[in-house]
Amino acid sequence: MEYLNWAGLILLSVLLGYLVLKFLTVHPLKMSLFLFLSTLVGVVIVILIALAFEGKWEVPLAIILALTTFLGSYLINTRLFLAAGDDRELPELTRAKGDPGDGHTAVVYFTHGEPEIYNPIGWINQFNEFDEQGIPFVPLIARPLFVYQLRNAYLKVGSSHHRQMHMQMLQSIEQAYRLEGDESTKFYISFLDDDPRPDAAVIKALNNGASHIIVSEVFLTISNHTAEGEELIKELNVEEYGATISYTGPMYDSDTLRSMFIKRTADNIGNTPKDKVGLLLVGHGQPDEWDVEWGTETEQEIGFRMDVLKDFENAGYNPENMSLAWMEFKKPKPAAKVEEFIDNGVEKIVFFSTAISADSIHSQYDVPELVHKADTPEGFPILNLGAWNDDPIVIQAIKEKIDQQFVN
Repeated sequence: MEYLNWAGLILLSVLLGYLVLKFLTVHPLKMSLFLFLSTLVGVVIVILIALAFEGKWEVPLAIILALTTFLGSYLINTRLFLAAGDDRELPELTRAKGDPGDGHTAVVYFTHGEPEIYNPIGWINQFNEFDEQGIPFVPLIARPLFVYQLRNAYLKVGSSHHRQMHMQMLQSIEQAYRLEGDESTKFYISFLDDDPRPDAAVIKALNNGASHIIVSEVFLTISNHTAEGEELIKELNVEEYGATISYTGPMYDSDTLRSMFIKRTADNIGNTPKDKVGLLLVGHGQPDEWDVEWGTETEQEIGFRMDVLKDFENAGYNPENMSLAWMEFKKPKPAAKVEEFIDNGVEKIVFFSTAISADSIHSQYDVPELVHKADTPEGFPILNLGAWNDDPIVIQAIKEKIDQQFVN
């Protein structure tokens, strides 16, 4: 009987490790079930230890065994969770090698992507990528908690508008070409962390007879994200199929994109004098350790925002009421800067999710939450001017990058 008690304790602790992992990571509709089951099994373990073990050493040993077994099970199940493969399907590449195509150009619009509803695959891929590169990130034991926070963000905003907005932006770009009389160029959407993948979009373009493919990289900076997409595409060896391919590069050097921030601010501050407006450009941010591998991410994000602040100064805004801030990993945080602006006597504050190309969990929830942590007078006007989105100036900026890659 004593052995059965120990065996039962081990089995229940293994089960609890699995259930806790599932609670932290499953779809929101299932989280209540796994919370209930985790609580139930946890209570049974406590009762078992209290009733089945006696003596000076048995209870402490039972507690240590239960905790150790639970932790081992939790870590094993965490590894299994993170080993989930990318199940996005690639279409069959049916074009014959050496086929020159029919002469038309295809534009593959490539951006980060974010599932409309909670799906952790993007962050699973990110964890695994940095593990392969030896770049430190969230410890294994804390990764399910990271995913749990991601799910909480989805629950608070309902859904991400990221995919829908990028589809709208691509439609606007295509319409701009059609209005210029270009009826031959074909356009394809693709995402790093959503369907379809960039290589899937390139395969579709090849199968449809494209002779030249332009990959429009709708990101702010050169980073692991742009590199990962380019690597997926390069594995296709497009040139072997008679086509040429080029990349626009991200948007950090676009003067046109910078002008959007000035125009959108002017359109939203009403009658507030420019020298009484606080301007906060919130960047994404990455860990300092990542800067060793991808220094361009931080350098270009800072450089772009500094240039935008110079544009604001040239437009008549007070440089003492402008600042950069970071969403994560770096300082200063937005709330501290908001409080500084108010101390300086500003009458209104506007902020942008400067590095976010389209509405997302970051711009819909993370950045606004950080801004509104500031201690502000009741009713003080703070305007969220959001991500880039389907702004005519943004569309013009992206199109300019694409135009530079057309083959004459």
